[in-house]
Amino acid sequence: MLERYWSITVSLMPFLWQGFLQTLLISFVSIIAGSIIGFVIGVIRSQRVPLLTGLLGLYIHLLRGTPFLVQLYLFYFVLPNTDISWLSWNSQTAALVALSIYTSSYVAEIVRGAIDAVPRGQSEAATALGMNRIERLWYILLPQALKLTVPPMSGVYVMIIKSTAILSVIGIADLTRQGEIAILRHPRDVLFIYGLIAAIYFVYCYPVLRFARWAERRLGSAQPINLD
Repeated sequence: MLERYWSITVSLMPFLWQGFLQTLLISFVSIIAGSIIGFVIGVIRSQRVPLLTGLLGLYIHLLRGTPFLVQLYLFYFVLPNTDISWLSWNSQTAALVALSIYTSSYVAEIVRGAIDAVPRGQSEAATALGMNRIERLWYILLPQALKLTVPPMSGVYVMIIKSTAILSVIGIADLTRQGEIAILRHPRDVLFIYGLIAAIYFVYCYPVLRFARWAERRLGSAQPINLD
């Protein structure tokens, strides 16, 4: 029995490896792009800019309040049918855009919450010293807030990595898709193949969580900056 499972593993590993590389690429690009977009949105929302804050809040609530699968179908099936040339995406582009925007909605709320968590006295003291809004944000609020984002951000990144499994529905040859193709070749070993897929996802996600814990210990908790 063990020899049989080992033989299946060896025969499938090249295909699963290709799927893993695709998952790695899409998740990495989406996390980077989504983090940048989310950071900007989170900072803007923390500054309570009239009208813009409300619009960005609607953007976040729509993304976080609807299933990612529905959003993926919107980007892949609906937008290309609008006859707008630059929206005629292939499956990989649609997956990257959808996952990046989905990531940004969570990152934005984490960044906004972290900035709001910095004691109000810090901002008031900076104002008393003559700092303007940009200087308060850059020198006082962000250095303390970014430390607070490490633990929740790692959870979001792991969630995004696992969300790549949904991309198989639009034909992306990711890890899950390659596993589904492998099941067609070995229909009697469905449980074992899904176990392999789960193990590979775990091997990918676990270092992310460990790195987050290391970064949290390295950075330490946010300490108020002494303005005296």
